[in-house]
Amino acid sequence: MTDTSLSSTLHAKITARTVKAGVVGLGYVGLPLAMAFARAGFTVTGFDIDPSKIEFIDRRESYIEAVPTDILKVECEEGRFAATCDFARLAECDIIAICVPTPLTAHRDPDLSYVAKTAEAIAKTLRPGQLIVLESTTYPGTTDEVVKPILEKTGLKSGADFFLGYSPEREDPGNRQFHTASIPKVVAGDGEAAAGLMQAFYGATVETIVPVSTTATAEAVKLTENIFRAVNIALVNELKLVYDAMGIDVWEVIDAAKSKPFGYMPFYPGPGLGGHCIPIDPFYLTWKSREFETPTRFIELAGEINTAMPHHIVTRLAEALDIRSGRALSRSKVLLIGLAYKKNVPDIRESPSLRLMELIERRGGSAAYFDPYVPEIPSTREYAELKGRRSIEWDENALKSFDAVVIATDHDNVDYDAISRFASLIVDTRNVFARRGISANTIVKA
Repeated sequence: MTDTSLSSTLHAKITARTVKAGVVGLGYVGLPLAMAFARAGFTVTGFDIDPSKIEFIDRRESYIEAVPTDILKVECEEGRFAATCDFARLAECDIIAICVPTPLTAHRDPDLSYVAKTAEAIAKTLRPGQLIVLESTTYPGTTDEVVKPILEKTGLKSGADFFLGYSPEREDPGNRQFHTASIPKVVAGDGEAAAGLMQAFYGATVETIVPVSTTATAEAVKLTENIFRAVNIALVNELKLVYDAMGIDVWEVIDAAKSKPFGYMPFYPGPGLGGHCIPIDPFYLTWKSREFETPTRFIELAGEINTAMPHHIVTRLAEALDIRSGRALSRSKVLLIGLAYKKNVPDIRESPSLRLMELIERRGGSAAYFDPYVPEIPSTREYAELKGRRSIEWDENALKSFDAVVIATDHDNVDYDAISRFASLIVDTRNVFARRGISANTIVKA
């Protein structure tokens, strides 16, 4: 069968909604994507190496906030979605989306081991006529330079025997204004046939698709989006330090600046960057740029500024403790409000709160946390010593027992009024009290 007939056959199955889709990696990206495919009328099989996720799905329970349990239950009971740890079943899928992590190594180089292992698993059952799509965020060239060679070791050729594409994920945990199907989807294929299949499949799944010319271009789009945010957050973090030294409130400056209806977009400082995207993605481009002997000084400087923010917060905390109570951080009990990297979500990936806890305890202090979304610290790659610690249950007496409270994440469902009344010292990294009109002489902005 020729590539034309193979693509025509797959295109016809997409149009008829008889295509079988597979999603590898059922985390914050993969599970919502699988639901979007299923709700579009496709039969979907989810794959993950974590048996606990499969058990949740078998019980018709969601473990991702963006996927309500009632929606998951409907798609499972209607037979449009099921999950498995058996990667041999990839052979059943006509289209396979790869949604696995792309972290950094200890030396801040790209770690594509999850992508490579997934491509190798797919290669074991690769057959003519399949469309393989990488969704994981990565540097420009990954689809062509990493995934494609692994798949072509089977003897099958991209564009002739199977089809290859890239479509960057754009999930935003906790954002209730947008969901997977309503966020415009950038798509690209390795060749004309693959591009057409990408547009047909994702066009049947999401409201708007944005085709681009090559998979490398699509990979660059995702990095550009997150580098834009990382650089601007670094800028306001640096401005915060400068204005603080001048006795100027950076939050008041930003609020006034954003009144300008053109030429300005507000970004806000904080205790550091979290989440899987912004702290990591820019370094994928800095790493790749070395191949072309092109410096990325601006991006690297932004990374340095953002990475240094937890150190600044702990220094500010130590100064405030000394000035307000004459107490050293090494003899202090500190409560962090918020372990998640952003408000109103249970996601702790790359959370600066973990770094804050580590830095406080390195300086001899004692750190505890309260987070209504994170009852217990799970296993993490960098903070193994924190695993198993639990969120405290606090009341007036508990708050009074701490020497300082640090607002690290501004969850909405926290009683900030009570904190302002009972905490002896508050270090606010999110401007949460001023935004709520709460004032107290115990509050220090940081």
